Amino acid sequence: MRKIYLLLFALFAVLQLSAQDRVAQIREKLMNRDQSSVLVVAHRGDWRNFPENSLEAIDNAIKMGVDIVELDVMETKDGELILMHDKSLDRTTTGKGLVSENTLDEIRQLKLKNGCNIRTIHKVPTLEEALLHAKGKIMINLDKADAYFDRIYELMQKTGTTKQIIMKGRKTVEEVKKQFGDYLNDVIYMPIIDLDAPGAEEQIEKFIKDMAPVAFELLYVKDTNPLPKKLATALSGRSLIWYNTLWDTMAGGHDDDMSLQSPDAGYGYLIDTLGCRIIQTDRPAYLLEYLKAKNLHE
Repeated sequence: MRKIYLLLFALFAVLQLSAQDRVAQIREKLMNRDQSSVLVVAHRGDWRNFPENSLEAIDNAIKMGVDIVELDVMETKDGELILMHDKSLDRTTTGKGLVSENTLDEIRQLKLKNGCNIRTIHKVPTLEEALLHAKGKIMINLDKADAYFDRIYELMQKTGTTKQIIMKGRKTVEEVKKQFGDYLNDVIYMPIIDLDAPGAEEQIEKFIKDMAPVAFELLYVKDTNPLPKKLATALSGRSLIWYNTLWDTMAGGHDDDMSLQSPDAGYGYLIDTLGCRIIQTDRPAYLLEYLKAKNLHE
């Protein structure tokens, strides 16, 4: 019996080490600006099978082989940080009213709804619970987190997840350095650049000169904009390119819907023509299947 326990303990240790190695590999790909594969980001977790921003949605993304999970942060009335996209509880839970007008204990009594607006058995997790749950298993992109970042960083330290986090935002170089400072030694910060806005190219060059970010999230509405193709070459080896395929106006129409009809015209165009190596999607399983067929994902 003792041998069986020892074997089970050894197996558990190997699995834990393997998971930690997986996160280290993903971070290394980001830090090295690796062009050999495409990283997959699950938007709010796997919300097609479980409620968005739930522990179960994170779990299913991990099981699929997703590299990064995007999660949203909100603050309750009593100052607790939870996973929630909306300011209101109405859409994603059985509750009503603003998150900021409800305590954590009150929100704990609610049930999460799924993508079909149906009540489930699942509950709203705190950010700390989510960090502990995902520790060593998957990289995390925290959205809507700027306002609470000092407190979030304390949670990262407490949970040992500081090197597992990606932040993003539309701030200038000066604003990023002022707000995040030494946090940038651990936390990856990714600028979001609207390529249809004046001065977009100059903004990118300034970020590269002053911060050398591992990646940029780029947005553009139509393929008539010449910048996306230009940046595919200009950023190669300097920063990775991240596109969102959640809806058509984020990536020139090459979104999840186009990809369902023709994955080469959707995902393939972003990868082959625009040099994209990180894709955030609402259809992670479908994207992973496409990438594996192209030998662009393990």
